[in-house]
This record gives sequence, structure tokens and C-alpha cells, in this order.
Amino acid sequence: MILAFDIGTTVLKGALLTEEGEFKGLAARSMSLCDTTESGCYEAESGEWIEAFCSVTAELLADCDKNLLRAVVISGNGPTLVPVSKDGTFLEPVMSWMDRRGTAQSAKIGEVQDFVIDPTFYLPKAMWIADNLPHVYEETEFFLSCPESMAFWLTEVAVTILPGLKFEKYFWSDNLLEATGMDKAKFPDFVKPGHITGVVNKSAAALSGLPVGLPVVSAGPDFVVTLLGTAAVYPGRACDRAGTSEGINLCTESYIEDPRLMGYGHVVEPWYNVSGIISTSGKALEWLKENLNSSEEDYDFFLEAASESAAGCDGLLFLPYLAGERAPHWDPAARGAFIGLGLHHSRGDMIRAVIESTGYAMRDVIDVMAENGGRVDELRITGGPSKSELWNQIKADITGRRLLVPESTESELLGNLAIALRSLGDTDELSECADRIVRIKDTYEPDAARHSMYSEYFELYRESYRNLKDIFGSLGAIRNKEKK
Repeated sequence: MILAFDIGTTVLKGALLTEEGEFKGLAARSMSLCDTTESGCYEAESGEWIEAFCSVTAELLADCDKNLLRAVVISGNGPTLVPVSKDGTFLEPVMSWMDRRGTAQSAKIGEVQDFVIDPTFYLPKAMWIADNLPHVYEETEFFLSCPESMAFWLTEVAVTILPGLKFEKYFWSDNLLEATGMDKAKFPDFVKPGHITGVVNKSAAALSGLPVGLPVVSAGPDFVVTLLGTAAVYPGRACDRAGTSEGINLCTESYIEDPRLMGYGHVVEPWYNVSGIISTSGKALEWLKENLNSSEEDYDFFLEAASESAAGCDGLLFLPYLAGERAPHWDPAARGAFIGLGLHHSRGDMIRAVIESTGYAMRDVIDVMAENGGRVDELRITGGPSKSELWNQIKADITGRRLLVPESTESELLGNLAIALRSLGDTDELSECADRIVRIKDTYEPDAARHSMYSEYFELYRESYRNLKDIFGSLGAIRNKEKK
């Protein structure tokens, strides 16, 4: 039996799994996120991770023979930065993956090397702490990611999980740390996903109920394990990781290098992965739900209003850049906008426009992949939005790709299982293991007529951003000036 955990943005999930991928137990706990959008600050409450972890563990092990446990494996959201003190305390602030306060530090990196690391990534955040909270920087023994910090709590061993080949440029190098004045000792050595970090220590065992000495496998970032948990493990298969944000990850035969995308080695060798991350997809719908005074309304009922709106929303578009945008624009100043809103539009039109914007943003990324020779034969979806038939069909229609829904939506946990089985020596082939444990439940084929209509709207969607890009920047400059 394998105990698998994934630490999401606002939910921690855990599962007790057999080696064949059967769920013997599943539990989850909610967690909070400090959303202070005025300052670009998105902080996680790391203490809640430990509380949620222990609570979920207690539930899963209530009726389990602990002697059957072979390992605990952990993945988590990112790039979320956790400063950890010498005694293992998680220091504040824990900067969430959405946090963009490191913009100036990102620009500084661009001054010392050709490649600019986005403000949401680890090094700009660590530099921001050094510049703005020197006392926290001095107290920090290690800068860790979300899953790395939990593995450290369990084992007292610090490592950095490098998702794949050629990924170093998104993290750091010795030369870059020296050029930016950062202390290399605070950044642990790189290891591969699936590294057995250590074993559960006595103090963590006492709090969590896990057996002392149980191997702890560090799976790494959630998007890496999701590739395995959806079996996006052969060229042409793409994973659509839907949720607060949206990650499109395509398995390719060769390395793709384009500044609009992120390319690196796939967790399954010898393939490569190219990804495009959309900042606010599910988050945009959540924002609309709250601002339409529908926060208490059931999501199914909320989405039902969108189903009453026709494809194209009667001439209404939405740009989903509520927290800036990553791929393919990498524009922190970009903002959301309804385009074409008129008196004739309904609540359902607005809801559907936000849903359709996810499809357009996905197509924006997929088209760039295609420009670089990245063949997208199919999309394998996971995450909460995958439960919506309407949303799934809209994505298929807009992208023009077949969309497959796995039987289990807990792809991170299944991916963790695959990684753990390889780490324990049960399998040498991750791709075969993934295909064995992932079963497809539903398939959505694109409708040719709707795809043709959506293609016209898509061109206007892209043109809208191009025309508003400078205005977004000017609005941000005025807003920042007023704040001073």
C-alpha cells in the first residue's frame, strides 16, 4: 500500500492506494490563501499544511494495517517558496505560486543573464525576501518548494526536486546565485522526481501517526505527477490540468525552445515536455461567481445558466488575465476584460464567456506549440472543471482536439503512485505503469461547425489582447502612482 499526498492551493488531498491503482481511502482538507491583490501578494498558511496532512493521515490510517504501508509520496503546488529555519520552522512569508512581488528581482536577473525568470518562480521570490525582509533571509536555512518542505518536515532532509532535463534555467545555477548575491547554501542540491528523500522521523511520526522509518518519496511539482496520472506519456498526448489555473503539458519527441513556452525533459525518458501555464482559469470563474453575488450558489446551478447561452455568447468575449498572464504572453500587467458587453447580454452569457475564455487561452498555447512542431493529438483533462460536461465540450470545440476524461480525477495521487512504484523498484517503465493505472471514462469530440465559428471569435480574442496590451500597462502605472 502507498500513501499519496498532493498539496493544492487551497486543498490537501491524500489517498491510500494499492499497487494496481485502486483507491482504498481518499480524504481532503481545505486550507486558506491570503489574497491581497493590491500588492500582488498571495501567501499560503504553511502551518495549515501540517495540520491538514496530519488530519488526512489520521483518517486514512484509521482502519489500515500500518505494516502494509511501503512509502509515503508527496507532490504539491508551485512555484511556491517556503523559507525554512535551522530548527525546521516554516517562516513567513510563504509566497504562493501566484505571488508576483518579485517583478523587480526578475528584471535584475535579466540584467545578469539572457533568460529572464518569471516573478512567480523561486529565485525572484527568494531575492524579494532578501531585499525586503533581510531578517527572514538571514534566519532561513533553506528555501524549499511546497512538497519539498513537507518532505523536510517528515525527514529533516532538504532537497530540490528538478522536474526534468533543461529545467535548471527556471530555477538557478551557481553562477546566477553568485551574480545576484544569494547564498548558495540556502538552495539545496537538485534531485530527480521520485527521489527517496529519507524516512519518517520520530517527531513527525508522533504528530502524524505514520510509522517511524517509513520511506518518504519526493514526487515534485503537481504538474509533473499529473502527466503520469493522466497517462500523457507518449508524443502527441497533452495533459490539461484544470483548476485555479490551467496547465497544458504536451509530450514531444524533441526539445522545443520558445520563450513563450517552457520546454524541458519529460519525467518519462527519452521524451520531452513543453508546457504553457494559464494564470487564471477556474479562478476567473470563481471571481465572477463571487461578484455576481452567487457565492452561496451551487456550482452546478451556476453553470446551468451558462448552458442556456449559445456558443459565442451572442458576441461576447472575455480576457481571463485577472492576475496577469503567463503563457504565451508572460505579461504581469495584463488584466481581464469583457469585450462586446451589451444590454442584451444575460448573466448566463457572462458566465459562458468566462468559461469559453479558458478554451481560447488553451488554444493560444496549443497554436504556439504547433508552430514549433508540437503535435497535439488529444487532450487528457484532470481537475475539478473536468466534471463539467459543458466545459469539456467547449474546450474540445474551441481547440479542435479530442478531449479524454480519466475515470479518476485524482491524477496527482495516481501519478504519485506511479513515481513511488518506480522508486521502490516495482517498475522500470513509467509510461507502461501510467497506462495500466489510468482508465479513460469519457471522450468529447469537437463539433466541426462550432469549431469553425469559435475560430472566428478566437482571432478577435487574440486581437483584443494585442490592442489592449499598452492600455493595461498604462492603467497599472496610474494605479501604482495613486497607491504611492
